[in-house]
Amino acid sequence: MTTKANDSSDGIYADFKKDVNMTAAELEKWLKTEESKSVGQDSGDGTSIGHHSGEKIVRILHKKKADLTADDEAHLHKVHRYISRHMAQGPHDKNDVETSRWRYSLMNWGHDPLKK
Repeated sequence: MTTKANDSSDGIYADFKKDVNMTAAELEKWLKTEESKSVGQDSGDGTSIGHHSGEKIVRILHKKKADLTADDEAHLHKVHRYISRHMAQGPHDKNDVETSRWRYSLMNWGHDPLKK
């Protein structure tokens, strides 16, 4: 029998897997670029919050679902909320999505809006 906690974990894990459409390798490569480092709110150490999130997402993507910690699960929620909110906002210039700060920020969180 599943519990509500397990149902909740399954739901957020499914949301995370749907939201994060970049592989661990793609995200690792992206996080090394100047474009990745050029966006986001500074976390206080010279690196953006989104960049730190991307690093954590890479670690999560390398884990099996059964090995996720409570901290990992909390991050799944944070990622889902960020991507959902950011996608709803959309880019400032719909004619320049490819090189927009909006796309770059989303990619730091593991979601490339141009990826099919």
